[in-house]
Amino acid sequence: MGKVIAIANQKGGVGKTTTTINLAASLAALEFRTLIVDADPQANSTSGLGYNPKEIENSIYECMIEDIRTRDAVIQTDFPNLDLLPSHIDLVGAEIEMINLKNREEKMKEALYDVKEEYDFVIIDCSPSLGLITINSLTAADSVIIPVQCEYFALEGLGKLLNTIKIIQSRLNTALTIEGILLTMYDLRVRLSNQVVGEVTAHFQQMVFNTIIPRNIRLSESPSFGLPVLAQDADSKGAISYLNLAREILAKNGRLPQDQTV
Repeated sequence: MGKVIAIANQKGGVGKTTTTINLAASLAALEFRTLIVDADPQANSTSGLGYNPKEIENSIYECMIEDIRTRDAVIQTDFPNLDLLPSHIDLVGAEIEMINLKNREEKMKEALYDVKEEYDFVIIDCSPSLGLITINSLTAADSVIIPVQCEYFALEGLGKLLNTIKIIQSRLNTALTIEGILLTMYDLRVRLSNQVVGEVTAHFQQMVFNTIIPRNIRLSESPSFGLPVLAQDADSKGAISYLNLAREILAKNGRLPQDQTV
């Protein structure tokens, strides 16, 4: 049964979608069956893989609200070993529609239950909020990756997210763990980037991934082509960094192939 990893931070612009797409593609490239779940009403993971959210018939919304079979909503992408459970704008209204539903925090967990066994990893792209959809994502997840950008106010709001995770651990998902804190948008030339790396590493220590994601033009461009960066430029710093992150996660979970090294 696949491991479900949520990519979460209520701040926007920290690299959640970039991490979702490129981590999932890297795991797929390493021959692990991987599913992306786009749980953000902005549907950036969906469009970033080349699909028009307005043309999606069945999405995570229908699976959670209308009891559509999740298998019927999953799209096989052109990237080997990588599937997508898409999103569209209707997900905005899901939180209101779920208010009076029984076990409203577990709708995504229920939706993913029948497909988890088909994948090695399920990566959830969370919305930039701590609303009911994100709570659903964290309740469905085995672990969470927290992207933190190497910029001013990097730690702003992180305490609130960690507190939300603690509440979910105590009330809704006792098995939820923090997979790691991922430093993103790192620029070696900028003193502030190095200060943030030092500050986050000193504060959170072993929780921080060794892999740091750099600012990289290929990472910025690839969504406009509807491709993971690996498919656009496998030799770019961005592609190599996400492959290293995938290997680090595999090693942490005891699933690194013997011929691969971190």
